[in-house]
Amino acid sequence: MTDVKDKIALIVGAGPGLSAAVARSFAAAGMKVALAARTTDDLGALARDIGAVTFAADAADAAAVKKLFADVGARLGDPDAVVFNPSYRVRGPVADLDPADVERSLRVTAFGGFLVGQEAVRRMLPRGAGTILFTGASASVKGYAQSAPFAMGKFALRGLAESMARELGPKGIHVAHVVVDGGIRSANRPDGGEDRWLDPDAIAASYLHLLTQHRSAWTFEIAVRPWVETF
Repeated sequence: MTDVKDKIALIVGAGPGLSAAVARSFAAAGMKVALAARTTDDLGALARDIGAVTFAADAADAAAVKKLFADVGARLGDPDAVVFNPSYRVRGPVADLDPADVERSLRVTAFGGFLVGQEAVRRMLPRGAGTILFTGASASVKGYAQSAPFAMGKFALRGLAESMARELGPKGIHVAHVVVDGGIRSANRPDGGEDRWLDPDAIAASYLHLLTQHRSAWTFEIAVRPWVETF
């Protein structure tokens, strides 16, 4: 997908921060944007600003995801690009973790990625075209102490993305995984111009670049990190 103007993008797990920056970037490039989240109460201002349409859906619920894609298709058309951004994080020593919380983390972060990816693929395969982007994190490649559930989910999501890329690339569908390796700048993380936090607009530029890559040089994975981040 080298020309994105008038193409349809669905961002699942929309909210402030990174997903909002990605939505603005896509809209500025001329795309029609659909925003999906469990609740859409906080998406009104963003949707008005960029002319997006909002949809309420739980990414970890198979029936809800199926309905989401049907609703987006009926309202805007089947998406040409899908971004999967949801995650559910629970911290604590392994011995103290609540199994229900761990299960929820895996369902949202990994199983949700499968559900969204599957519905996207079902619509892209007949066209032989489309882009699916999965948002990863430092935990996609590094398991940190007291953060086992998050690492479990993100490792699984990365495995899903790689398997999908190998299967679907030859069929015209570009699947990519973005490792966000560092904290993202926000109102709670001002940096005084030192650029020690990831700028969400700068990350969004990388997402847009993935959409515009020529198929002869598709990227499967990129890692974005602040210049002061160690790795």
